[in-house]
Formats: sequence, C-alpha cells, structure tokens
Amino acid sequence: MPPFPTDPVALTEDLIRCPSVTPEEGGALGLLRDRLSAAGFDCTRVDRNGIANLYARWGAKDAGRRFGFNGHTDVVPVGDEAQWTDPPFAAVTRDGTLWGRGAVDMKSGVAAFAAAAIDFVTETPPADGAVILAITGDEEGDAVDGTRALLDWMEETDEAMDVCLVGEPTCPETMGEMIKIGRRGSLSAWITLTGVQGHSAYPHRAVNPLPAMARLIDRLSSHDLDRGTEHFDPSTLAVVTIDTGNPTTNVIPASCRATVNIRYNDAHSGQSLTEWLRGALDLVAEQFGVKAEMTVKNSGESFLTPPGDLSDMVVRAVEAETGVRPVMSTSGGTSDARFVKDHCPVVEVGLVGQSMHQVNEHVEVAQIGQLKAIYARILRDYFNG
Repeated sequence: MPPFPTDPVALTEDLIRCPSVTPEEGGALGLLRDRLSAAGFDCTRVDRNGIANLYARWGAKDAGRRFGFNGHTDVVPVGDEAQWTDPPFAAVTRDGTLWGRGAVDMKSGVAAFAAAAIDFVTETPPADGAVILAITGDEEGDAVDGTRALLDWMEETDEAMDVCLVGEPTCPETMGEMIKIGRRGSLSAWITLTGVQGHSAYPHRAVNPLPAMARLIDRLSSHDLDRGTEHFDPSTLAVVTIDTGNPTTNVIPASCRATVNIRYNDAHSGQSLTEWLRGALDLVAEQFGVKAEMTVKNSGESFLTPPGDLSDMVVRAVEAETGVRPVMSTSGGTSDARFVKDHCPVVEVGLVGQSMHQVNEHVEVAQIGQLKAIYARILRDYFNG
C-alpha cells in the first residue's frame, strides 16, 4: 500500500523530469503505472502505432458506478532552451512556483487526479465503484493514437466510464473561475487556386489567381457565420496564411494558396461548413476562370455536456475548495474531451493556463494542492451521493 497522503506537487515534479515531448513517452507513463499499481490499480498499456497510452482501473470492470479521469503526459517542444531561466525538465520550485515544461499543460493536472484517486481508494474505497484513469501520450500531437486508441480498446474489452473529468487547464486568470462543459469544433481548409502563368506586362495572356484568392478570402473572412448560441460564443474564421511563392515582380504566378481555420459552435457541423466553403470556392473559380482545389481536415465537432448533475457537482466542489464559483464555458481550443464525449458525459476542470506552451512554463504550487482537493471532493461526492 502506498504512503498516504500522496503529494501531488512531488508527483508533478517527477513527471516534469520525464522529457515526454510528443510522441516520446519519456518515462512518464511508466512512472504513473508504478505508482498506480502500488495502490491497487490494474494497469494496462494501450500503445498504438508507437504512441504510449495507459489505462488504470481500481475496482471491478462491471462496478455499479465508474468514475473516470482523462489527461495527457506528452508536452510540446521547449522552443529555444537558451530562453529558459531553468532547464525545462529540471522541475525547479522557487518562491512558491514550480517551473518546467508541462507544469501547467498538463502534468500537474495528471498528478493532481492521480494523487486524489490513490488517496481515495486507499482511505475510503467505494463498495461498488471503480475509479479509472485514461492517460495518453498523444494529445499535443496528431491525437489519432492517443485517447482515441484508449476508447477503442475500452470498447473492445468492455471497459467503460459512466462519467469523466478531463484535467486540462480551464481557468483564464484565477483558480476556480471556469470549467468547460463543451468545446467548439475546429476545421481547417487548405485552398489552392490555379490559373496560367505569364508576363506581368502582358496580363491578358495570363490567368492571375491572386485577384480570385483576394475575392475569396474577403468573402470568407467578412461572412457572419452566426451570432452565437445558448452555450457558445459566435463562430470565427481566421485566415492563417496566403502564399504564392513568387519572388519576382515581372511574373504572374500560376497558383496561389491559402489556409483558413474555423472554430465553430453547435449551429454548424464540419459537413455544413465544408459545403459552404466549397460553394464559395466554386463561385469564385467560375467568376475568375481559375481551377480550385481544397483539402479539409475537421479536428472535431463542437459538443456540449448540458448543465446537470455532473457539472453541478463539479461547480460545488470548485467553489468549496477555492471560494470561487466557476462559470460553465465552451471557450478555448480543442481537447481530448471531444473524443470522450462519444463515450460518456464529460466536464473539464483544471488550473490557470496562462503560461501553457510558453518558455518558462510555470504553475503556483498552491494551485496543484487546490486541484487535488477539488478532484478528491468530486470523488467523495460522486460515490457517497
């Protein structure tokens, strides 16, 4: 039996010292497997296509109530290491702050829910309950063989969660101010318009794709997708690049490329937005006499876990431990909750995320303890009614 209580700060430090830059496991999941196994969790590596994932369950597979946590131990690259005050994987604690890559996103979140789960099943094991941790090493990458692989394996082996918390950072500035009950969808489109190359002094002998692209981008970026819905802000379209690769002034290029990203709410779907983009593209292509091509990647549909028992329980726990009543939000980017929502109701609650992905990523040590306390209270409330 592991020592009690489990220190989430020390566990966070140990995880930061594992250089688990996507797609490297870096020892992080092995560390968690050892700690969880010692506490009586049945641990299974669910690796797929070179990506490491860990499934840990305490309690019976067919328990009457099954509470799950989801998170990731992979981190983004450190960037220019010379810009870091301390080595990015040294896990230096100074003046109440822990520094290192993954301190916020999201090794502290994983450590907090692992520590809460270990202490809960050690001190007050539920009579007919299961506590499940589904942890991936592929959230910051393509996210194809991470949480998706875990969920696929769970379906194949009749493993299941009844509800799930994702430990991503959810608070913009103040600990406890926000939880996520949904996320916007994300769709990217790569557009190429092709005309006929020619001399800029003889434009009538060429078909210039640039005016066509300018017209298309203006139409797309000035279009009002929606005014928002009950639980979502208005959808947005961002033009992220326009490029011709033309270094000269006396050549009309043959092609022009652009990329747009749409963050969309529940008024749309990936299919409806793709059809809208295709319609606008075909119209401009016909008007300007250019050839149009488009490749679309839909990273995830928008989703919502309607306010109810799960979100209310999370709100009460956050307020009890922080003194702040969180708002229920669907803002921000995507997370692996977009996959979990197809398996069971899911809510996200975590730390302040201001420094995630930055040089000198850091977290206040006190927040890690608060987050463990929030997760522990949620476990008690869920299993004790």
